[in-house]
Amino acid sequence: MSKQTIFRGAATALITPLTSAGVDYEALGRLIDWQIEQGIDALVIAGTTGEGATLTYDEHQEVIRYSVERAAGRVPIIAGSGSNDTSRAITLSRFSCEAGADALLVVTPYYNKATQKGLIAMYTAIADAVDRPIILYNVPSRTGVGIEPNTYLALADHPNIVAIKEANGNISKIVETARLVGDKLDIYSGNDDQVVPILAMGGSGVISVLSNVMPAQTHAMCERFFKGDLAGAAKLQMNYLPLINALFSEVNPIPVKAAMAAMGWCENYLRLPLTRMEPEHWEKLKTIMQAHGLI
Repeated sequence: MSKQTIFRGAATALITPLTSAGVDYEALGRLIDWQIEQGIDALVIAGTTGEGATLTYDEHQEVIRYSVERAAGRVPIIAGSGSNDTSRAITLSRFSCEAGADALLVVTPYYNKATQKGLIAMYTAIADAVDRPIILYNVPSRTGVGIEPNTYLALADHPNIVAIKEANGNISKIVETARLVGDKLDIYSGNDDQVVPILAMGGSGVISVLSNVMPAQTHAMCERFFKGDLAGAAKLQMNYLPLINALFSEVNPIPVKAAMAAMGWCENYLRLPLTRMEPEHWEKLKTIMQAHGLI
């Protein structure tokens, strides 16, 4: 455990239900309640899966405020508050703290990227400006820049930087990070196909797309591992792998939004530049969902 563990287990990187008129708060509220009833350990709001990049600033704030209010302390609410503009990230992070979010998920700067020195300066500036714990979010396939293990080490002693969402896909680098940071930072898998491998390296859980459609089962994968049932956890990891792969057959959150719509939770509505799932990919996803009894 790190200096301030936010959650242990599975957190859902929650979709944001949208319509042509805007955010569907009624659907969002039902989703939050269902996720909690299913035993999810935390919720990430307005992150990548929540289409935070195309929410207006006012929507982004309101989605976070509403989610905190709806969850009412039942699980930690982690606000996606990163930006490639550090001042905007600070403003949104401060708002999230004032709204009652339990923690912040702050992605690396996209497009303008930054050096490792720049990443240290940016994360330090944000962490200095807030009074909530921060999860560093590393997803170089989307942002064009990755956090190196030594950079994590440089940031690990900041009291407000407590965890990593690691979605670089490189297990060797994750092992090196774990070796360097020890118990200073919790490590969460950012990839659903690597949950058990990262838990085996001392990870604390997953921030998951899969758990949008399977919250209880994703929680169970982590719980089995923590209880010492490594074979059971591995069996679930492998059993869900075809579904995980189908949920990433197009850029996230296109497939998971289609899946949640098919389950009746929301409209299959995405904001450009995201478009609806291609029919051939949807047919494969639908078949796997049917096999799991989801639709």
